[in-house]
Amino acid sequence: MSVVAMDVQGAPVEGYLALPESGSGPGVLVIQEWWGLVPHIRSVVERLADAGFVAMAVDHYRGVETTEPDEAKKLMMGMKITAVAADIAAGADYLLSRAEVSGSSVGSIGFCMGGGLSLLAPTVGAVSSAVAFYPAMPWPDYHPDWDNYNGKAALIHKAESDEAHAGPRITEYAEAITAAGGEVSIFDYPGSQHAFFNDDRPEVFHPEYAATAWQRSVEFLSARLR
Repeated sequence: MSVVAMDVQGAPVEGYLALPESGSGPGVLVIQEWWGLVPHIRSVVERLADAGFVAMAVDHYRGVETTEPDEAKKLMMGMKITAVAADIAAGADYLLSRAEVSGSSVGSIGFCMGGGLSLLAPTVGAVSSAVAFYPAMPWPDYHPDWDNYNGKAALIHKAESDEAHAGPRITEYAEAITAAGGEVSIFDYPGSQHAFFNDDRPEVFHPEYAATAWQRSVEFLSARLR
């Protein structure tokens, strides 16, 4: 594991990178929750490396982390979609520039805020396959060009607690992706709470669902990124 630097619109931005034991593999971007590039997200990077991927998380908050929901919400809502899209595109290009990364495109995987941004990723950069855990899309300027999904794919894990507010938008976006010539798979987890994958939050963590969703995600990325 190492901290790396990439150029984003002329400015250096850090990322957290992990390589598989083999030394090479497909590239995957990990997109943070609203807390920042916290230990849980770094652990996801490392788990992907253990699964055979060259994985990296871009530091979208530029070094800021929090455990306070009010501060996390302010940080999330202060993000501009155009800026984070530039981060994603630069992160994908950075991975593809590394000799350890195989293939001509990369994947993305994100959680909550990062789930919404992971769905955005195939529309703004060299990302062909996106995994979104309980995606949140709260920004007024979140309007991805879904037509860019032609030939690409998304895998969405839904939390039942999010259904009332996020469910209709997920359905809308899935229909748009399909209409554009992309593929979408959606999995429901009955009785699940938002952030059920996050083992740093025991009040919502669901070990069985987390393991199932992880296996599905790794299989999806492995099949798509060759």
